[in-house]
Amino acid sequence: MQTLNAPATAIPWLQANQHYLSAAIGWIRTLLVQHIARANGAAIDDDAEQIARTEIATARARMSAPPALEAVRAIFDLSAFECDLLLLCAAVEFDADIAPLCATAQHDPQRTYPTFGLALALLPDMHWSAITPTAPLRRWGLVEIGAGNGLTRCPTRIDERLLHYLVGVQYLDPRLASNTEPLIGAAELVPSQRQLADRLVAGWQTITPQHPVPIVQLCGPETASKRAIAAAAYAAVGVYPFVMRAETIPTDTDGLGTVIRLWEREVLLGSRALYLDCDALDTADTVRMNAVTRFIERVGGPVVVANRERRPTEGRPSLTLDVPSPTFAEQDAAWRTALGAAAPHLNGQVGALVSQFRLSGAAIQTATDAVRPYLDTADTHTIGSLLWEACRTESRTRLDDLAQRIESDAAWDDLVLPQAQRDILHQIAVHVRQRARVYHTWGFASKGARGLGISALFAGASGTGKTMAAEVLANELRLDLYRIDLSSVVSKYIGETEKNLRRLFDAAETGGAILLFDEADALFGKRSEVKDSHDRYANIEVSYLLQRMEAYSGLAILTTNLQRALDTAFLRRIRFVVQFPFPDTAQRIEIWRRVFPAATPTRDLQIETLARLNIAGGNIRNIAQNAAFLAADADEPVRMPHLLHAARAEYAKIEKPLTGVEVGDWA
Repeated sequence: MQTLNAPATAIPWLQANQHYLSAAIGWIRTLLVQHIARANGAAIDDDAEQIARTEIATARARMSAPPALEAVRAIFDLSAFECDLLLLCAAVEFDADIAPLCATAQHDPQRTYPTFGLALALLPDMHWSAITPTAPLRRWGLVEIGAGNGLTRCPTRIDERLLHYLVGVQYLDPRLASNTEPLIGAAELVPSQRQLADRLVAGWQTITPQHPVPIVQLCGPETASKRAIAAAAYAAVGVYPFVMRAETIPTDTDGLGTVIRLWEREVLLGSRALYLDCDALDTADTVRMNAVTRFIERVGGPVVVANRERRPTEGRPSLTLDVPSPTFAEQDAAWRTALGAAAPHLNGQVGALVSQFRLSGAAIQTATDAVRPYLDTADTHTIGSLLWEACRTESRTRLDDLAQRIESDAAWDDLVLPQAQRDILHQIAVHVRQRARVYHTWGFASKGARGLGISALFAGASGTGKTMAAEVLANELRLDLYRIDLSSVVSKYIGETEKNLRRLFDAAETGGAILLFDEADALFGKRSEVKDSHDRYANIEVSYLLQRMEAYSGLAILTTNLQRALDTAFLRRIRFVVQFPFPDTAQRIEIWRRVFPAATPTRDLQIETLARLNIAGGNIRNIAQNAAFLAADADEPVRMPHLLHAARAEYAKIEKPLTGVEVGDWA
């Protein structure tokens, strides 16, 4: 918790504020005693109230800054009567003598609390409007009116947040603390991000009554960078920022109004500022989206809204800034700063990291911290490998929520393909490895961003090795492979498919992951003739995908069983097309020879006989695996009878007859 005013004078101010508050409560006590005396016809000390006021003035003169009670009066523009009423409510909490005096003054031993009726009778300069719902005391929730018979007879209590504030203790209201957290800048800003932070500061410094506080939008997929920029800008203007997640904002009118009022009160009491995180907001949830829009347009004080895409704002000025990923040069500098003295020995490793990953400064710092214990002991190759794996881990966070990560140890030896197809796969790997050098170091990117994405189409019948080839490339390049679930991407709602694709590609950009769109013809079919609005929007979806594929810095692989089903315009923009042929007898022999792991016990297998089965590699793998289960259950090595039993089951599954030519005397 923080104490009011500057840290350098915090202890003296706290003591002086307590003296002032005690003197002010003493004045309330004097008023109560005199009120009771008058009611009873007793003698009154005419000097008592003046003495109490003199003690207040003396305590105030000793203070280097205004007391908290004066600050509250100024902040909320309270009248003298409203301020005294607030003090009366606070006095009951601080001074045990006040409660019985209230009961005596109100001629009811049960009413040991202030009421508005007591305040009207006790305090000077009274006015009825002080207790109306639109007056500051109730509008800002400084006092609470309890249940009772008649407004003037209801208990009137000070809000707990204000009670602690009056003694100089600062904290965030618990009703807000449950869905907020301090905004902390986790890393130094790179130069381009520092420029954005400076633009925010410059915009806030021009605020006048004629130019109110604008809503700031930071747009883009770089969540950590947006937070760092906002934290740096808020620190520069001396406010305390908190993060509120948009999905926690109430959707009902009353709840929304309460959160807005409580937050605006915090802004006034403690120089608070808000960072509204809308990055995880479900745009399909229109009720939530509308509530967030109302919150943004109505809430006061400095507000930075983090969005993936720009959102329209009405009724309030807006400053919108796009937050790009750090440039290659900025990432290189961030790596060298994070690695410190070890950086000169890791030039090659740093270059490889910069060319593959697009990490924020915070992510670079996190990845470096993960391998820091090894910087002084391990060789450069080991450190480079550890840094690479740390970067893969850092870049997975967002993509794991959007697609399925495939783990595999498939290697080139596991892939049985004609040499022509293998050569194309090796070319794909070369393009991915060397893209940073060719595009950026050698300047090809300066000729235009169009066509820089690396895309490949794997076409062939089911089971011919398309997915395995993608796994081989991922292992060769030491990159993550993600299979895209089409059901989570394609939406029946207009515009939602593009938003899903945008989130997917934005998340993948961080680590240059390999994206595998399985059965791509289901999503990327031929663009139809426009007959109605649905056809038109389906074509827009395909066009948007083409645009993102061309701009994606990683490798996107599309697989299809029917290449002719794909749009020809789409095919023109694919850099590599690999045809996966149905395996002939020689290729099936090679697949059978490699299908069993070295640890699997086998006996008397007839590879040439097995190769007569006219099936693809995927089916061969299924048969081998099912036969292994049968053999394991019989506690035997894998033999031909197990494979025959498994083959019959596999053929039945694919609804294909097992011919005599294929099994011969094997059966």
